[in-house]
Parts: sequence; C-alpha cells; structure tokens
Amino acid sequence: MVIGVIGWELEVIGCQSLKEKRSVLKSLKARLHDRFNISVAETGHHDLWQRAELTACVAAGERRHAEAVLDSADRLVSSDPRTRIIDSYRTFY
Repeated sequence: MVIGVIGWELEVIGCQSLKEKRSVLKSLKARLHDRFNISVAETGHHDLWQRAELTACVAAGERRHAEAVLDSADRLVSSDPRTRIIDSYRTFY
C-alpha cells in the first residue's frame, strides 16, 4: 500500500473576507473529494484572507496509481480560476 500526500500553498484571488475564502476552499475541497475520492484539509494560513494551504491524501495499492490521482488533483487545483498555486509538494509513504 502506498500513501500519497500533496500540498498546495494558494493565493485565493479577490477575497475580501475569511467567509469568502472559506466558501472558495469549501467548494474546491468538495470537488477534489467527489472527483478523486481523496481526503483534503485546510492546513495553514487560517487567518489570512487571500492565502491558503490545502493538503490532500490518497491511499492506493500501487505508487503509479497514487501518482496518477495526485496529478489529476493538481490539474484540477491549477485550473480553478479563483486560486493560484504559489508552491506545492508531494510525498509518498
């Protein structure tokens, strides 16, 4: 079994409040979970309006499958017009 973890540091574009930011992140987290069946959590920058850190995790039988799921999740996040990826990382266990 392989566990893949991906994290993104994001700029949340145009948010004027924490409530707006939470709305954007809630939508993004739900799409990631629904489409790829991965666990997603906000893991940093909780008090900043236009910054966020999301971390997602997938468990798979093979590393190749975990990499494919994380690649697809990364494409979804990078295609969201409400966010911009500042930095990202991946780890496999």
